[in-house]
Amino acid sequence: MIDRPRNSRLRATIGVTAALLTLSCGGGPPDEAASLILLGGNVITMDAANPRAEAVAVAGDRIVYVGGSRGVEAWRGPGTRVVDLAGATVLPGLTDAHAHLMGTGRLKARVDVLETTSFQEVLDAVATAVAGAEPGAWIIGRGWHQEKWTDKPQPSVRGFPVNDALTAISPNNPVAIRHASGHGRLANALALEAAGITADTPDPPGGEILHRPDGRPSGMLLENAEDLVHEAYQAWLDARSPAERMADERQALRLGIEEFLRNGITQVHTAPSDEHRGADEEEVFLYRAALEAGELKLRVWTMLDGRYATDELLARLRTIGEGGNRLTVRALKGYADGALGSRGAMLLEPYTDDPTMGEERLTRQRLEEIVELALRHDYQAAIHAIGDGANRRVLDIYEQAFARHEVDGRDLRFRVEHAQIVHPDDVGRFGEMGVTAAMQGVHATSDGPWTATRLGAERTSEEAFPFRPLQESGALIVNGTDSPVERVAPFASIAGMAVGLMNNGQVFNPHHLLTREQALATYTINPAIAAFEQELRGSIVVGKLADFTITEEDPLTVPDERLADTRVLMTIVGGEIVYSSEGL
Repeated sequence: MIDRPRNSRLRATIGVTAALLTLSCGGGPPDEAASLILLGGNVITMDAANPRAEAVAVAGDRIVYVGGSRGVEAWRGPGTRVVDLAGATVLPGLTDAHAHLMGTGRLKARVDVLETTSFQEVLDAVATAVAGAEPGAWIIGRGWHQEKWTDKPQPSVRGFPVNDALTAISPNNPVAIRHASGHGRLANALALEAAGITADTPDPPGGEILHRPDGRPSGMLLENAEDLVHEAYQAWLDARSPAERMADERQALRLGIEEFLRNGITQVHTAPSDEHRGADEEEVFLYRAALEAGELKLRVWTMLDGRYATDELLARLRTIGEGGNRLTVRALKGYADGALGSRGAMLLEPYTDDPTMGEERLTRQRLEEIVELALRHDYQAAIHAIGDGANRRVLDIYEQAFARHEVDGRDLRFRVEHAQIVHPDDVGRFGEMGVTAAMQGVHATSDGPWTATRLGAERTSEEAFPFRPLQESGALIVNGTDSPVERVAPFASIAGMAVGLMNNGQVFNPHHLLTREQALATYTINPAIAAFEQELRGSIVVGKLADFTITEEDPLTVPDERLADTRVLMTIVGGEIVYSSEGL
């Protein structure tokens, strides 16, 4: 058996919560006035014992009252800030349970081609960046997806564009523009040259260099092959002064925080950066520096990269609830496969449109080592698995590890990140083993129009984005956007799980959809449970942290076609208003 360290901070929190719960919704007058009151609204608490309210009062960073607008008046004092909701809806502070905080911020300073509808639009964006760049400077961007373009690129290799036009518009600057999935890059000739990639360069393990019919590299690098160009870019980046690099990273963090807060996110479960080896430690340093400066307005629950993890690193960085529950470092991520869009997702049977069965990003042995590291240091394992083959492999590894250590998986709350394509034989294992499915509802509606091209109609219907089957298995489902793979748009992900409306007007796999309440739980109470924070967050209950997302309309009743565009009016973290629109 594994001896797990006691969490004295959690025990203290439960004690505070119990004390505050003695103040009932309609109890006697408080000893001190509230610092913030929200009244005249529609409060969705996600608390079965008290599902709806009109008003909330906050003292410091905690909720002290949930009830009617008349009863909250007892908490008003001369220094109380009062927000008249005017019928707006208050939700527990939303959590994006799988995103990339630093990657979201970095994209703001790079070439953003996330919403391009053709290869020409990508080229136009790169040309603009080239015009403002010094010769020799790298041009980095992200966001294109060939399956979302109105015209297929010509010429192409296996559906991906070749780099001739990219080379022509940037003869003096290396260019590497990443696929939206984060599992491939298109590099121009100078970038390939900097990476030493020629017609004779062998494919690295877990990756593929695409070639033209004449044998020359096309510029498209899939899965681990993209690391070759990334290492060349990193060498150029490392030549800059430490001060310049740190200024850029601080700016990226600031921009990332602003983007999540603006969209109603009060906490992000952030997956590791793939900027370079050692990025984990640098990012934790950035979070702590921002925390000390009072700039970490967003709660951050972070995963470390299992590819580079060591016993010493995990022991040194493990953090629970630092800075008033602003920073937690206690998850370890691995990569079982790639992405569906790049045909890197590892399948049990070949792709319908290509004879490949995907890529093994990390070997089974390395994944097992990552799980052992997590168990040894009381981290949560969080393994990326998109294809049905990868999901089965991860579940097998978890099951064997639980048996070997004689532990109940339900106590560990290990995760599968994405869980997009799951064989029906494996769905029930999530609930039985207590494995959290960290999914992204927006991927279903974004990828839905072309998923059957990769998998065929039958496999798509049975296995793709099985939200309801997983829910019925007893699995805990958490939701996110995977930003910058998609925009930070929480209600698009909630709609992806509850409505399934794609941009072609059709509904993707309606038999797999959740109810509105179930989908809202994947952004509120479920992530809190997944992070061992259910006593702190996830519902609007006296004693919990005062994190709220205020929206213009009620996401439980707004018409289907408007749910994805639900407007955020205000974001509150720890009783502090950290974002406010003009509408409130």
